[in-house]
Amino acid sequence: FTPDSGHWQEMAEEAEYGGLPTDEDDEDIELIDQSGGPGLPRRGSSSRTRRLSSDYSDGGEASASATCRVVTVLFLLALAGVYQLGVKEGKVEVRTGQHAAGASDRPHKVFGGGGDAAGPAPAPEEEKETGAFTPRHLEAMRGECNKLLETLDEYYYGRDQAEKMLMQAFMAPWDFDGPEDSEDRRRSDKLVDTMARAIVTDDQRQFLMGGIGSSVMAGHDNCHYDSYQTQMERFFQPVWEAADMEFIFQNAGEGGGCGDSYENQHYCVRQNVSPNVDIVHYSWTYFEHGGAHKEHENLVRWTQMLPKQPPVHIFNTGKVPGGNGQDRQLMTQYADYGFNAFYMQTGFYNGGHPYDSEKSKGTDRFSWGYVGDGYHETTRYGEDEEDEARKTSLGVVMRNWHPGPMGFQLTSDAFTYTYTRAILRALELIEKDFDEEKDPRDKWDASERELLLKNDLPEPKYCDHDICVVDEPPGCLNYELPTYGYWGARVEDPMDDLNPYLGETQKWSVWHQNNNLWNMVGKQDTAVFKNRDDKEICRHLDACGGISAQKAEDGMVVFRLPKMEVGLVIICGCCGKKIADDLFLNNMDIEISYNTVVQDRANWDKFPNGKCVRLLKKFPTSGRESETPTGHAYLGVKVLRDMKQPVRISHVITL
Repeated sequence: FTPDSGHWQEMAEEAEYGGLPTDEDDEDIELIDQSGGPGLPRRGSSSRTRRLSSDYSDGGEASASATCRVVTVLFLLALAGVYQLGVKEGKVEVRTGQHAAGASDRPHKVFGGGGDAAGPAPAPEEEKETGAFTPRHLEAMRGECNKLLETLDEYYYGRDQAEKMLMQAFMAPWDFDGPEDSEDRRRSDKLVDTMARAIVTDDQRQFLMGGIGSSVMAGHDNCHYDSYQTQMERFFQPVWEAADMEFIFQNAGEGGGCGDSYENQHYCVRQNVSPNVDIVHYSWTYFEHGGAHKEHENLVRWTQMLPKQPPVHIFNTGKVPGGNGQDRQLMTQYADYGFNAFYMQTGFYNGGHPYDSEKSKGTDRFSWGYVGDGYHETTRYGEDEEDEARKTSLGVVMRNWHPGPMGFQLTSDAFTYTYTRAILRALELIEKDFDEEKDPRDKWDASERELLLKNDLPEPKYCDHDICVVDEPPGCLNYELPTYGYWGARVEDPMDDLNPYLGETQKWSVWHQNNNLWNMVGKQDTAVFKNRDDKEICRHLDACGGISAQKAEDGMVVFRLPKMEVGLVIICGCCGKKIADDLFLNNMDIEISYNTVVQDRANWDKFPNGKCVRLLKKFPTSGRESETPTGHAYLGVKVLRDMKQPVRISHVITL
C-alpha cells in the first residue's frame, strides 16, 4: 500500500472541503500510519517483525542413468527432512489463531524464550527484542524529566511549594503514592497508564494533546506564542525527544464571535482535535457559570470511546469551589478515567502570597494588565528578553478576563509538572520489566489496552442516557477553524450515482472569515511586534466558517451522514449566538429534507444552544425517511428563493 496505489488516489479524490478524512476512512488511515510511507521507517520497525526466508532449489535436472537413482532417492529424503524442520520452525516463529498458553501474541520471541525444548538453541543475546523504547531511551527520558522537575522546584522555591502550586491546585489533588484502592491513586494511575502506553508503543511517534474551548483556550489578547499550550510545547518537548518522540498540543480553541459555546462544541471533540489524542483539555470558564456538569459528563464518557481513551482535564482560571458540587461528584464518579480540573488562581494562592491582604491595601495582582504574580516579575523566557516592552508584557498575569503570559505559564507548569511525575512513575514500571527480562510491550503496548464499551462505564449521573451512553462519540462536520480530526458528515458529490438528489443543482460554497495577523492579539503585543521580523508568532488560528448559499440558483447542499447510533441530527449556523431562528426555524426560503423527505419544521427545536437546530432526535421508524438503500442517510438543504443574507451552516452534528 503506497501513495502511488489506486486506493491512496481514491482517498485523495474523495477529500473535499479541506481534505480532512472522515471517520469512515479510519481503516485506510490506520493502514497508512502503520506503513510509515516509503522511505520512512516507523519507530521500532526494525525490531517488531521478522521474515522467514527459504531458498529452495530443484536440484538441477535428474539423471536418466540407473546408477544415479540411489543418489536421487537420498537427496529427496534429505529434502523432506529439511522441509519438516522448516515447518516446525515456522510454527514457532509465525503464529496465527489461538496461541499456546503463555506464548507471546507477537511474531517474535521475547528475550529468546518461548521455544520447544527440542527446538533450536535460543537466539544470540544481540537479537533480543525490546522494541523501539530501550533502556537507553529510558535513562535519557528519566534524565530530562528530572531536569524539568528540578527547574520548576527551584523556580517555585522548593519541591513542597512547587507541589502545592502545581499538583494541588486541581479539584482532586494528584497523588501517585497513595493507597492503591483510593480514589486519588486510581485517578493518578490512569495518567501513569496513559504515559506508559504512549512511551512503549512502537508505532506511536507523537504524544498528542488536544484542547477544545473558548478564547481562553485560544490564548486571545496575547500572542499565540504565549498561550499555555505553546509554552507547554516548548517546555515539555525535550522529555519526549529523549524517547525519539515529539510532543504536540493541538489548540482548537475558538473565540465567541462565531456564536459557539461548550454546549455545541463538545459534540465535536472527534473533529476539533484528533481522535488519536492521548489527553484532552477543555476550557469554557466564562460561559458555564457552574452549570456545565452534563456536558462534562458527556465529554468524559465520549472520550473513553476513542482509541486511546484519553483522560479529560479542565482548565479553569478561578479558584477551586467549595462543597460537594456536581463536578466534584463527577471527579469521584470518573476517577478511574483520570477526570480532573485545574484552577489557576488556586495555584497562585497555594504558594502563600498574601493576595487578599494586598488587595485590601489597593494592590490587585489579578486586575487587568497587572505585571508580576507576587513571586516573579516576568515569565522564565521573559527574563532573557532584551526588549523591555516585551519583557513587561510577558509579566502580565491577567490581560482582562483572559490570562496573560504569567497566568498561562503557571497553567503550563501545572500540567507539565503533573504529567512529568506520571512519566517517572511509568518509567519505573517499564524498568521493572526490563530488569525481569520481560518485554514491556506485552503489558503496555496500546494493543493491550482494554477495550471499553458503553456499558462498561458507570451509570451516568447527569447526562441524557440516550446521548451519553453510546459506543462511539458524535460525528461532526465543523467548518470553523482550526480542526485537526475526522469529518462526520461530508458533502456528497453532486454527480455521484448514489446521491439521492442526483440531477438537482448543488452549488453551495465554503466560506471562511479572513482574519488579519493582529486579530485578537491585543494592543500591547501588537505594539511590541508590529515592526519585528518574528511577528508571525502572534497569529491566532481560529476563524469562523461555514458552507454557504444565498440565491435560488445555488440550489442545495447534500450531506452524506455517517453511521449513527441514535439518529440525532443537528445543524448550526454562522455567525451569532441566537442565529438559529433567522437562519433555519423562521426561514421560509429554505427547505430541509432527510432521505429526500421534506421535514416539518414544527418538529424542530433549538438545541443544544441558540445557534443550532435539532432536526431529528432519533431515527425515523417508517416511510421513505427510514430507508437507507445505500447504507447512508442523506440530509439536503435547498434554497427556494433568493435571500437578503446568505445561509451559512457551520456544523452538522450526528449521533
